[in-house]
Amino acid sequence: MASKRLARPDRSRCVSCGACVKVCPLGAIFVWKGCHARVDEARCVGCGRCARECPADCIALVAREEKAE
Repeated sequence: MASKRLARPDRSRCVSCGACVKVCPLGAIFVWKGCHARVDEARCVGCGRCARECPADCIALVAREEKAE
């Protein structure tokens, strides 16, 4: 069962430092093409480690959208 939270980086504020990548326990966050952080939603468990570590304070934890079945 997936977490109810999800990491959501603000691409316009991301400095591409990779600090979030280093602390993610499941490898759910990565720096895309050297530009900004992206999250693999299927892997993210919403633990918040990336948000706490981000020096640009650009990662928020948001409610995961429910998918209709």
